[in-house]
Amino acid sequence: MSERTDEPPAFQLAELNIGRTVAPLDDAALADFVGNLDPINALGDGSPGFVWRLQDEFGAATSIRAYDDPLMIVNLTVWESVEALRDFAYRSRHVDFLRRRREWFVQLDGPSLVLWWVPAGHRPSLDEAKARLEHLATHGPTPAAFTLKTSFPPDG
Repeated sequence: MSERTDEPPAFQLAELNIGRTVAPLDDAALADFVGNLDPINALGDGSPGFVWRLQDEFGAATSIRAYDDPLMIVNLTVWESVEALRDFAYRSRHVDFLRRRREWFVQLDGPSLVLWWVPAGHRPSLDEAKARLEHLATHGPTPAAFTLKTSFPPDG
């Protein structure tokens, strides 16, 4: 008997990235970044393998405060796989904005991106995501918290 391939995956990939902007979001220095948030979010939302994105009532996450610093912004998403996230990040129009990140964001002392596997259908909280980022900062890449460069399969 052949194995069924149409069963839903048991795990999906959660992703948090954080950034401290060089100025408040309404500053002219961030005009290109802010002006492209909606199109880039729409591109991500429509990308193969995209599952979910944390957003406020306006469809972005820039008003959501995960840290005391008002210049820190977060992006929390869920994807079907590492490959799907990698394709969006590096093989779509998103990469053009990724290349410009130093114009808009301050270099952080620790990691700014973390990945981890969640049960399919789970929507991670910001507290959960921040704990994973802290785990990565403390322990380096492990099956519990990893990066696009050093990833692990969902079964660890």
